[in-house]
Amino acid sequence: MQLPRYKNPKDFIKKNFGFFFILPWWIGFAIFKLYPFMASFIYSFHEYNLFRLPVFVGLENYISILQDKMTVKAFIQTFKYAFITVPFELIFALFIAYILNFKTRGVNFFRTAYYIPSILGGSVSIAVLWRFLFKTEGLINMISSRFGLEPFNWLGDPSGAFFAIVLLRIWQFGSPMVIFLAALKGVSQELYEAASIDGAGKWRQFLSITVPLITPVIFYNFVTQLCHKFQEFNGPFIITQGGPLRSTTLVSLLVYNNAFKSYEMGMASAIAWLLFLIITTFTIIAFMSQKYWVYYSDEEGR
Repeated sequence: MQLPRYKNPKDFIKKNFGFFFILPWWIGFAIFKLYPFMASFIYSFHEYNLFRLPVFVGLENYISILQDKMTVKAFIQTFKYAFITVPFELIFALFIAYILNFKTRGVNFFRTAYYIPSILGGSVSIAVLWRFLFKTEGLINMISSRFGLEPFNWLGDPSGAFFAIVLLRIWQFGSPMVIFLAALKGVSQELYEAASIDGAGKWRQFLSITVPLITPVIFYNFVTQLCHKFQEFNGPFIITQGGPLRSTTLVSLLVYNNAFKSYEMGMASAIAWLLFLIITTFTIIAFMSQKYWVYYSDEEGR
């Protein structure tokens, strides 16, 4: 293949002028995305603490990860967190989207109200508010005391603290809900009318018509939310600081602790890359499984 030749620089600029508009994006991508991505991979095979030159240690960091019980526990807790929050979040999102798909008075208000928590989901203030809600003298215990229940130390108990951060994420189901709502609006009403004539009830219509037709959207939400949950950081960091007894120390928080508290950049990079491989593996498995349960409208989508 012969490269095009230009008589002078002006011809080159005229022919490739569009690339100059995306040049700032490429520069930002190279500096803030590509370089850290490659550097972390290299540092994962080194002992590096920011204060001296990296020392090559091979696979020692990865071996240490597998031998350290606290690190293994963090991965187990992350698995547990992801596979609890994702199904419940998607179920609630689909349920609310199905209800909001009906034409009722004030439906636009309720759509906005259910979506607002997702807008504020990454906000530090919401995590701080959540921490005060679940304190021993917080709102949750104040309400439960009205029913004669004893105050419970939510954030001081391992199971209670884990429940608090799980509930925070499930509460933020607005983004998948909006996507589900758009998919539900794309289902033809004629199919529901035909099913009603055949005597199918609302539940049968939902299982036999709605769910199969929106499985591509369910698949999309599942993959994206699973990737997000494996990288959860704000809730465990702000609400519980990884405690008590490291019950809410997820992998992202573990990376932060190793990198910016212990200054073990090599170990932090190795943990991050191991998490990346796990997320990639589950994503590949999800894509391989879609041919068994995801139904597309044309053969090209399979």
